Amino acid sequence: MAEVATFATSDQLLVVIDPMARAMDGESVRIAKDVLSAGAATKVCLPDGPDEFARALARRGSRRPVVIGDDSALVRTVSLLHRRRELAECVLSVVPVGAMLSLAGSLGVPTGAVAAARAVLDGVERRLDVLVDDSDGVVLGGLRIPPVHAVGAGAGAGAPEGAESGVPWLRSARSLVRALGATRPPREPAAAPPVAGPARLRVEVDGVTLVDLDQPVREVSVTPGPVGSAAVEVHPVSVGADALPLRASGRQVTVSGADFRYRADATVSGPVRRRTWILHEGALGLMLPG
Repeated sequence: MAEVATFATSDQLLVVIDPMARAMDGESVRIAKDVLSAGAATKVCLPDGPDEFARALARRGSRRPVVIGDDSALVRTVSLLHRRRELAECVLSVVPVGAMLSLAGSLGVPTGAVAAARAVLDGVERRLDVLVDDSDGVVLGGLRIPPVHAVGAGAGAGAPEGAESGVPWLRSARSLVRALGATRPPREPAAAPPVAGPARLRVEVDGVTLVDLDQPVREVSVTPGPVGSAAVEVHPVSVGADALPLRASGRQVTVSGADFRYRADATVSGPVRRRTWILHEGALGLMLPG
């Protein structure tokens, strides 16, 4: 990750505000808009859905894009720019607002609205490595097999209790659900989701087999490394117990075997029988604090 350039606050900005950010934390959105408008010429877009979001980015012209939203909005933006083959020439800025902000934070973006907006205006461009799979999917923070059941994976999940309590319409909905539930007989508790057992997968790094189908594995993780390579870690199982992890690094990682699912950033994909990820060095330009 290398520092490339600084930018003047007079740059023109296209500020695209994700609908979920407006619903979850309108006050942080307002603060971010005020800071950005005070330091640069801004055009603000309020898309109502994914299609309008994509059109706003496509029509940005010479304006620097600034996305106000959570990790899903960040991944969506990077994926759109990659599919349009505009990622390498674009310098992206993010003001994290919403329930899921861990990915943005792990990339170095401040998770406070004021600090993040100031980084948009006065920060530096840093080039980050990304993984791109053979279906043109982009991975920023890393991937895991099998996927982790994170908060937000199910319908209606994703906002912590404290976040929901500050949003009037969510608070009203929760009260209504509790009231309806009190008039109904108690239901049997839902069964816990099954715990994923060992899988038989072949993991190859730059054409060299790290683990083969005859060795069951508990977990595989791949993350963009700091020096132009992906870090791969495999946790094999030996006679019913976890063995020492196997580690390797390289620019191309292929996983194959029985049908498997994987979590890449905030999204679960699959099942697939084979997937290859290639590291693209310095593919993402992101504005971060200097």
